[in-house]
Amino acid sequence: MPSHMNNQSWKVSAADADLRLDKWLAAADRLASRSRALAAIEKGKIFVNEIEQSTADAGRRMSAGETVRLWMDRPGSSERRYTERREAGLHILYEDSALLVVNKPAGLLAVPLASQPDEPSLFDQLVRHLRSTKREPFVVHRIDRDTSGLVIFAKTGEAQRKLKEQFEHRDAERIYWVLVHGVPKPDSGTWRDLIEWDREELKQQQVQEKTRKAQEAVCRYRIVEKFKHASLLEVRLVSGKRNQIRIQAGLRGNSLVGEKMYVYDDKAPYLKIQFERQALHAHKLSFKHPASDKLMKFEAPLPDDLQKLLASLQEKK
Repeated sequence: MPSHMNNQSWKVSAADADLRLDKWLAAADRLASRSRALAAIEKGKIFVNEIEQSTADAGRRMSAGETVRLWMDRPGSSERRYTERREAGLHILYEDSALLVVNKPAGLLAVPLASQPDEPSLFDQLVRHLRSTKREPFVVHRIDRDTSGLVIFAKTGEAQRKLKEQFEHRDAERIYWVLVHGVPKPDSGTWRDLIEWDREELKQQQVQEKTRKAQEAVCRYRIVEKFKHASLLEVRLVSGKRNQIRIQAGLRGNSLVGEKMYVYDDKAPYLKIQFERQALHAHKLSFKHPASDKLMKFEAPLPDDLQKLLASLQEKK
């Protein structure tokens, strides 16, 4: 590639409108080959109207007047960034030298349990995935075994520290989709409780007074869709405590569909909706990249079992 191409900006002409970004970049007077164009996009060196492009944007259609910038010597851009792929049972949404974002299936532990060392976990799968790179996963946060959806793992101790700080300071955004029995009132609001982990029962318990072990659990919810005996909620975690959404919904008489532990009104007629697990899915996640400070946003669609449950509830409306 000619040396004058190190850092360059171009305006998209009317004649080039509707061309794919990768093909537009591959022109002789720009990057001169499609492989160079794709490599530059993959490594975060291409910006359109000052927005970084990813491999998912390679096929986007250009518009006349857009500004395309090549930042060839961008710090850290020598590394390869991987976007969504499925590999050896893993559904990886994003990977770079600092972190991984994975869509965890229900029924799989996020991290191993000391009491069940032989039980498979997502962490163990990532150890195998990273073996050839001589790296290891670092735990940032976790979700329950029977909860599906988004989980972040770091690849370095420093990345782990910075990511965990965001969770502790409530800077990272975590949004869940939840199917609950009944219809919460009002249609949107905030759940706020004091809870304490019971080491003997291995579950959260509500407490009435602030103690050394009591923790404040806070989340915001809104009803997305109402059904005959259930509701689909969007829940944003403010705090992130173990089993938090499960106990807070249950305390209000709206236990999760499929919930077996946090059910406080087991004689309610609407509890007859059958499901094999708690209907809880880590749907959206946003945080700042620990190295670049760039805002990262991810979304995992509902898995098949929850989609089928939702469809059956919609049919009975």
